[in-house]
Amino acid sequence: MTSEEEAALETEKRLEEAVNSSDIAISVRGLRNSFGDQVVHEGLDLDVRKGEILGVVGGSGTGKSVLMRSIIGLQIPDEGEVHVFGEPMIGRLDDEEALAIRKRWGVLFQGGALFSTLTVAENVEVPLREYYPNIGPQLRDEIAAFKIRMTGLPCEAGPKYPSELSGGMRKRAGLARALALDPDLLFLDEPTAGLDPIGAAAFDEQTRQLQKTLGLTVFLITHDLDTLFSICDRVAVIADRKIIAVGTIDELLATDHPWIQEYFNGPRGRAAVSAQQRHSISSGGDAPAERQ
Repeated sequence: MTSEEEAALETEKRLEEAVNSSDIAISVRGLRNSFGDQVVHEGLDLDVRKGEILGVVGGSGTGKSVLMRSIIGLQIPDEGEVHVFGEPMIGRLDDEEALAIRKRWGVLFQGGALFSTLTVAENVEVPLREYYPNIGPQLRDEIAAFKIRMTGLPCEAGPKYPSELSGGMRKRAGLARALALDPDLLFLDEPTAGLDPIGAAAFDEQTRQLQKTLGLTVFLITHDLDTLFSICDRVAVIADRKIIAVGTIDELLATDHPWIQEYFNGPRGRAAVSAQQRHSISSGGDAPAERQ
């Protein structure tokens, strides 16, 4: 074994210990993002607990996706710190330890962001080729097939191109790619946008089941109130350029911020509450906001 390989193994071991021991998966402090004269975030703080599904909401233009991009390194903030499993991430694109952290997350971008010239299976194999180039083609194919089935797609979807899939199937294909490296952390950007209510509910259920089965921490950007009420353990609200509140739905409803009250107590919010209460009664369970 070369010295580089030994160093990489030591890094992986140390990060594995950090992941297992940390209660906080993501920590953001003092984040500032701007585009020219437009300041999107100013002094934004947020903690994402390990093992939770955290919903992130906010009005149009509040920078929900910008926050996610700052965490995963696609947006360099003006100021602030981002730690993932205890490791600082800003400005460390080529760092070996930061690379090891990036292997531990998967991202489903809005719309799926699949490569149109690659089949579904080839799309799923992209992270494997990037991070594990020594894996042979047969094992790559087997991993891709497993991930495709894991997300509820039929095995026949593997050789198809994104243009041959429905919107819901493309979302699941993007999810399969996000899960290719067996991540600890999953980022979902508007995963149910554009889906019909039945498809959106099925995707939500799939997300919750995968989170439970794989022990994932999920950072979920959404405007879908049904998603927030049905699967999110906590919700973070972006307004006034920062996180103004984070907590369970019940905790948010107890705050007096005008946007929060309008968002959760409006007609759609009341409908989502009623639907969740009916589901809770019929299933004999508790709503996510009441889970400990």
